Amino acid sequence: MSSYMDRTNIGNAKVVGMDVDLGLTSDQYSLVLIVFFITYVVFEVPSNLILIKTRPSIFLPSLMILWGIVTCCMALVKSYHQLIALRLLVGALESCFAPGVLLLFSSWYKKNEQSKRFAVYISAAVLSGAFGGILAGAITGGLDGAYGMAGWRWLFIVEGVATVSWAIVAHFLLLDFPSNTNKFSAAERALAQSRLQADNIETRVEDVPRVTSWQALCASVKDWRTWLFVLGYMIIVGSSTMTYFYPALVKDLGYTSHMAQYMVVPIYAVSFVAVAATGYFMDKIPRHRGLVIAGWLGISFICSVCICTIYNPTARYVLLVFVASGLWASNSLSLSYAASTFGAMPQEVRGVSLAIVNAMGNTAQIHGAYLFPSEDGPKYLKGFGAVSGMCGFGIVIYAASHFLLKRFPANSNAALLEEVGE
Repeated sequence: MSSYMDRTNIGNAKVVGMDVDLGLTSDQYSLVLIVFFITYVVFEVPSNLILIKTRPSIFLPSLMILWGIVTCCMALVKSYHQLIALRLLVGALESCFAPGVLLLFSSWYKKNEQSKRFAVYISAAVLSGAFGGILAGAITGGLDGAYGMAGWRWLFIVEGVATVSWAIVAHFLLLDFPSNTNKFSAAERALAQSRLQADNIETRVEDVPRVTSWQALCASVKDWRTWLFVLGYMIIVGSSTMTYFYPALVKDLGYTSHMAQYMVVPIYAVSFVAVAATGYFMDKIPRHRGLVIAGWLGISFICSVCICTIYNPTARYVLLVFVASGLWASNSLSLSYAASTFGAMPQEVRGVSLAIVNAMGNTAQIHGAYLFPSEDGPKYLKGFGAVSGMCGFGIVIYAASHFLLKRFPANSNAALLEEVGE
C-alpha cells in the first residue's frame, strides 16, 4: 500500500495546486508521471538478482526507508527539474518491491497457496485507490498553510514518514528465504523447503547460487513462457491504466468534482471483493488459472464494448464497475499464475523471469496514460475501444496459455542447468 500511494500521490498533489506552484505545463506533468517507470523498469531485474544474494528482511526494508525519505524530499522541490530527478529516484528504489514480493511468495508458498497471497497483495493497491484520495484530502486540507507550507507538500512528508515507519516494523516481521531465514530453526527451515520440493517448486538448499546471474538472465530471456506472460500482463496493465482516470470518467457521467471522488470508492470496493473471492477460490482449482483469467477479461471485454454503445449515465457507471473488477481480479491472478508456472525453475531464474514480467508489463502504463484524453469526454470511445481490444486479445492469450503450459510445463532445475551450461 505504501508503495502504491508513494507513486500515485503525485496526482493528489496536482489536484491541490502543485502544478500551479511549480509552474508545470500539461506536457511537463505527463513527463513527471512517465519518468517514474523508466527507472522502475530498468532496475527490476538487477534488484531481484541482488535480493536473491542478500537477506530480504534487510534489503527490502532498507530500500523502503530510502524511497520514503525521497518522498519526503519531494516536499522541498522548487522546480520541474528537481521533481523529475526525485521521481526517477523513487522509481529506481521502488523497483525492488513488486518483483521482490513475487519472488518471496513463490519461494515460501505451494502452488495451491499462492493465489490468496497474491490477492492480499493486490488488494492493498485496491484499498489504496479507494481511500488514498480521502486520506490525501484530509492531509492537504488539514495541514494546508501549517508552518508556511502548502498542503501538497505536507502530503509528501506525511506519506513518506509513514513508509519509513512501516519499513522499520517490516524488518522485524519479514522472513528471508527458507534456506537462510534466522527466525526459524534448522528443522523448520528443512520442513519449509521439503514441502515446496514436494510441490515441484525449486528451493535453494545452500546459500551459494547454483546459477550465475548471466545464466539466469539468458535462461529467462530464451524461455517463450516468459514472453507469453509478458504479453498477457502488458494487456492487463495497459487496460488497467484507466484507474488513473476514474474520477474524470465518473465526473463526465454528470457528477460534481466533489461527488466524483466519492463515487470512485464503490468501484474499488467491488474490485476488492472480486480480487479476494478469486484468490480464495483459485487456490482450490489452481490448474485452471489461465481459463479464469480469460473469463474475467471476458467480463471486462463485454462491459467495455457495452460502454461504447450505451450512454445512460447509471448504466455506464455500473458497467465501469464491472470492467474495473475484471481487470483487478485478472491482475492478481496473472501474477500467481506466472509465479506457480516458474516454480520448477532455479530460484535465480524464477526471480529474473518474474522481474521481467512485472517490468515489461508496467511499460504498458506509458501508452495507457494517453487512452482517455479529456477532449474525448464524455463518451471516451477511443479509450474504451482500446480497452475492449486489449481485453479481447487477452482472452486469447490466457486461454491459449492454459493449454500450452499444460502441454509444455516449465523446465526443472536439472534440465535448465543443462540448457544454460554450468
